[in-house]
Amino acid sequence: MWLQERVNIFMVGVAVFVTVFFVFTKPQTHAQPPIVFVAPIEGVIDLGLAPFVQRVLDEATAAGAKAIILEINTFGGRVDAAVLIRDALLNSKVLTVAFINKRAISAGALISLASEKIAMADGGTIGAATPVQIGLPGSPAQPVEEKTVSYMRKEFRATAEQRNRPPLIAEAMVDADVEVPDLIEKGKLLTLTTNEALQANIADFQANSLEAVLQSVHLADAEIRYVSETWAESLVRFLTHPVVSSLLMTVGILGIMLEMRMPGFGVPGALGLISLALFFWGHGLVQLAGWEEFLLVGLGLILVGAEIFFIPGFGIAGILGIIALMGGLGLSLIGTGATWESTLAALGQVAFSILVAIIATLILLRYFPRLPYGKRLILETNLQAQEGYESSPEADHRWLGKQGIAVSDLHPSGIARFDGERVDVVSDGTFIQAGQPLEVVRIDGNRVVVQLATLPSEKDKA
Repeated sequence: MWLQERVNIFMVGVAVFVTVFFVFTKPQTHAQPPIVFVAPIEGVIDLGLAPFVQRVLDEATAAGAKAIILEINTFGGRVDAAVLIRDALLNSKVLTVAFINKRAISAGALISLASEKIAMADGGTIGAATPVQIGLPGSPAQPVEEKTVSYMRKEFRATAEQRNRPPLIAEAMVDADVEVPDLIEKGKLLTLTTNEALQANIADFQANSLEAVLQSVHLADAEIRYVSETWAESLVRFLTHPVVSSLLMTVGILGIMLEMRMPGFGVPGALGLISLALFFWGHGLVQLAGWEEFLLVGLGLILVGAEIFFIPGFGIAGILGIIALMGGLGLSLIGTGATWESTLAALGQVAFSILVAIIATLILLRYFPRLPYGKRLILETNLQAQEGYESSPEADHRWLGKQGIAVSDLHPSGIARFDGERVDVVSDGTFIQAGQPLEVVRIDGNRVVVQLATLPSEKDKA
């Protein structure tokens, strides 16, 4: 018995010695403060914002951050962009906090609901998320079809359910037909103030400053890392803005069409190529445009240019060119989660840009030589025949005023017969079929210019 007691005493002594040894020999380290990332969600919710939010989430995860605070102040924006950000927030492994200061409207409401915590400043608002279709520049937004409203309503509901928020209230933010007893009646779209959001369990707490938000999530002593957009991300957001992208498309198409008409390579062509390059670069970085869209646009420009400048009338080449242009540029504006209405809106935006570019091309080609700058680019010195200058062969002048028959189709050049002789001619811009009567209207250099004649001569008839 006494031996067992001694063994026990010895073991206890060893345990005490080992404990004391490790306590006093263990390196003393200072506790590191938790890390919190803070990023702004401001202005229009566009596709350029989605890569920025994803970068913030990735950097916060890699740094072992305790939370990510998104300071939100937006009236909304694109549905597909909000859906991309929503999915990224739901998949985040770091605590996400939406700090609504002062408003989270439309797409901003979906981003807020996707965050784990929602803090609202005094006087804040959240809601009014019914989707609308943006028409042509300057025209008001139009309501969308029921299927689009239904899709967005379920997106809001699914997001609220995953974050344990009232799903019916989330649906009422999208669809005016959803009624919430004691909160919103049928026929009105739901928007909540800060106090209403707190009472409806949409917002978790009220905070009027970033410090108050940190205090509420028990991270008052955290190291704050502010994240802002890089110059490249800001440029991409600027280039993918609907107004800017429309302007780039119009200028790009206009510049290239003018260059096709003018000899050499000058300012219009360079400006057109730069505009289209910026358009595709910006939309390529947000994973909208690729080589397929670029090739479609190139093919469309070639076909439309050939139709306008080389092929008389308007036929299959012009139609195919416009379809290729609308397809390539339209696909570059459509992102993941795009609805049928947003697809039609993108095609309408492209159609408007193409139409403006074509009209501007025709106007500039007609009036540009009369402008002061255009006059400096055009040689106006006249070389008179009296001074010994003659551009057209003397023999061709005998055909002036003659009537004959088109031997071949003129589009615009071809062969005609006058007084029994075959003559190379060119039409005045219209397509003339073989066998139709012709009349020589002028001699332009070495070209015999003809037009349709109303009454061919009896000799040519024979």
